[in-house]
Amino acid sequence: MKRLADICDIQYGYAFDSKCFTEDSSYPQLVRIRDVKRGYSETYYSGNYPEEYILSEGDLLIGMDGEFNIARWKCSGALLNQRVCKLTTKVGTNEEYLRFAMLKSLKEIEQRTAFVTVKHLSAKELNKLELDVPELTKQDKIADTLSRLERVIEARKEELEKLDELIKARFVELFGDPDNNEKSWDIDKMEHLCEVGSSKRIYQNEQSMEGAPFLRISDLVNRIDTGSKKCDSYIPIEKFAELKEQGLVPRPGDILLTARGTLGRCYIVQSDDEFYFQDGMITWLSNYDRRITALYISYLFEMPGFRKQIDALQAGSTVAYMSISMTKKLNIIVPPIELQNQFADFVKQVDKSKVAVQKALEKTQLLFDSLMQQYFG
Repeated sequence: MKRLADICDIQYGYAFDSKCFTEDSSYPQLVRIRDVKRGYSETYYSGNYPEEYILSEGDLLIGMDGEFNIARWKCSGALLNQRVCKLTTKVGTNEEYLRFAMLKSLKEIEQRTAFVTVKHLSAKELNKLELDVPELTKQDKIADTLSRLERVIEARKEELEKLDELIKARFVELFGDPDNNEKSWDIDKMEHLCEVGSSKRIYQNEQSMEGAPFLRISDLVNRIDTGSKKCDSYIPIEKFAELKEQGLVPRPGDILLTARGTLGRCYIVQSDDEFYFQDGMITWLSNYDRRITALYISYLFEMPGFRKQIDALQAGSTVAYMSISMTKKLNIIVPPIELQNQFADFVKQVDKSKVAVQKALEKTQLLFDSLMQQYFG
């Protein structure tokens, strides 16, 4: 085991004057904590600065607040800001090996501070951190293996993103831009096209440790983004059966819509879904008019032109929120049902490709995680 400070130099960021922060891209980028993972910044610095804090493309950075991310910086000339640090390995240490080892160690530190409201990584904790560092040839082999798998994972993710972009491009090709309705389709209010409502309130004392899943907004977003059906909250089976008998449980084909935080994320209820959901945070669209399909509505909400309506509803509001009454008043373009069905057939074919790519991604991710456990414990 070797101390981190013995195998690399740790450079901590400089306290740049916030008065000189700017959006003018003619100045150098300023690396803030939120920028570490994505590798670029949209904040720039117009003041004077010490040259030793200028970064190069590929520098290894750690964000020291919130999530303790470690990543390669993606451009040259940016400035190393406070609460971000740079690691530079010494002779005898493979920097990619260090990055993978730190991924594991930083996650463990983050988990130890799980109950702290705002997590902070201290210089003291970094300096005392110890890592298992084998001889260099073994480091090289481990780093090469993990880097290859990482590239495959990223390629699979990009492939999924491109398939999603293909569906959106087909949507615009068939239906036009929802912002200007360039194809002059009929327009109607959401309330005339489907029932817009929410769930019956479930109080804390009605929840349980097991039973039917009770989805909060984070659970719903997780389903939308990853397909995961994990849930931390439940209601008793008896209560769920009672709600279902009253017609208060969503049915296959209904849409659940995020109504707080990131607005307008759509989840179409599947045939094997059995759950209830949090009132107020999630809006329920059901009983569609024959002029409209759930799939069409779900993709319409993803279109930038349509989302302008949602953004306009937030004018002057400090909390992103879309009430049932707001949702009812949304203007929906209504193209011919034949075109909507044609779009559905196209999505179905693309989804087959997405399933194959997703399976390959999960298989590669499983191998990567297994090797990370094998190499770093």
